[in-house]
Amino acid sequence: MDSSINIIKHSGDIVPFNVDKLKDSLRRAQASEEIIQQIVAQIESAIYNGITTKKIYQMAFKMLKGKSRVSASKYKLKKALMELGPSGFPFEKLVGKLLAHEGFETKVGVIVQGNCVQHEVDVIAQKDNYHYMIECKYHSDQGRFCNVKIPLYIHSRFLDVEKQWEHQKGHEAKLHKGGVYTNTRFTTDAIQYSKCVGLLLTSWDYPMGNGLKDRIDKSGFHPLTALTTITKSEKTKLLDKGIVLCKELSETPSLLNEIGIDKSRQKKILEDLEALCKNH
Repeated sequence: MDSSINIIKHSGDIVPFNVDKLKDSLRRAQASEEIIQQIVAQIESAIYNGITTKKIYQMAFKMLKGKSRVSASKYKLKKALMELGPSGFPFEKLVGKLLAHEGFETKVGVIVQGNCVQHEVDVIAQKDNYHYMIECKYHSDQGRFCNVKIPLYIHSRFLDVEKQWEHQKGHEAKLHKGGVYTNTRFTTDAIQYSKCVGLLLTSWDYPMGNGLKDRIDKSGFHPLTALTTITKSEKTKLLDKGIVLCKELSETPSLLNEIGIDKSRQKKILEDLEALCKNH
């Protein structure tokens, strides 16, 4: 393949097409090597100078969906997080459930009294001596990053809450920390500032090896928006009922009846749910 083909990323940056990146993302979706070779061959013959990463993703997703629906669901994880909107609440719930799965006692959407004022905190998480105040920054466009203003603002809110927490009984030995979770990415300045003040940051792929994509893959907590077998309006109905994860839907399959999905389609959906949630 001629490496002189340049592609345009969501950020507008122009980079050379990297076939290994495409293969890695398909492998992470657990597509078979045979399917990966077929998709790569088709994409390499169809791409052209100036094609967008979005277009490449759409082509790969369409081919994958035709060959393995479950791999297609895993492949669309980043997009599935974007589809949790328009409000950020389903994303907050997803973060709360991830932390609960990791052993934290969590509360989502809490009013907390600070030293100076009250704050609405997206997620409070406690485990052993760790006590975290987490703000979730949700974007429905992956070109939007979290710049340094966000951790600056969150850190000042955290300091106000921390002052109050420190006065509470039994909190003397607790390690209080603030944190920001986003479904997109942080700018370099945002990361540098947060490291300096001790703010926990989690984005799509940060920290390396322990970002949202890694933790969702590990836990099997795929958002229900990853399903390729239900429509956008059906997803919205389920999100309105407070269902955020494929796992929750597989545990309450009667919800498919409630939102009016016929029996023949339910079978397909339940097969996909089972395959997405197994091994966890």
